[in-house]
Amino acid sequence: MIGRLKGELLEKYPPQLVIDVNGVGYEVDASMNTFYQLPEVGRQVTLFTHMVVREDAQLLYGFYERSERSLFRTLIKVNGVGPKLALTILSGISVNEFVQSVQHQDTVALVRLPGVGKKTAERLIVEMQDKLKDFMFDDAVEFTLTDDIGGAAPVMQVDNRAEAESALVALGYKPVQASKSIAQAEKSMPGASSEELIRAALKSMVQG
Repeated sequence: MIGRLKGELLEKYPPQLVIDVNGVGYEVDASMNTFYQLPEVGRQVTLFTHMVVREDAQLLYGFYERSERSLFRTLIKVNGVGPKLALTILSGISVNEFVQSVQHQDTVALVRLPGVGKKTAERLIVEMQDKLKDFMFDDAVEFTLTDDIGGAAPVMQVDNRAEAESALVALGYKPVQASKSIAQAEKSMPGASSEELIRAALKSMVQG
């Protein structure tokens, strides 16, 4: 099994990235919480990983913080929650927020996430409450959105919007919902990168 990767970040197209480790390019799926903390392409990066082996594929999931990988591994043990849904959950909510939602039995916060209906939310709370009592966190990095962008706003790149919409669809959001949320984010953040648009869109949808 592959538990950690350290190498050069070659590509990052949410939710997938490629890391060059001694000449071998590893394709890794990552949550948006991890993407927000990645360095620029060409820089060195270290990720904690979890490997899923299926009959038709070998999939590698990467996490910037060990606590996020731990939560991912706990999530995929819940009945009805596979790696894709677990990654989607970790893209729409932080580790801290998820643990608090489970501990406070906050189904409302959980059902806002794509793919999580009321029954799934209730199952997450029942099956994970005891497991998360002693959950250990890494040093958290808080991210805030700013509406004020100094200077003249640069021209919005069409590729950024398309890439952001594609990432949301890959994470489980419906195309219409993804397009609408990214368009709204673009209005308030002209010239934003695809990752900034995704972050703003996810935040608005999760908060309802």
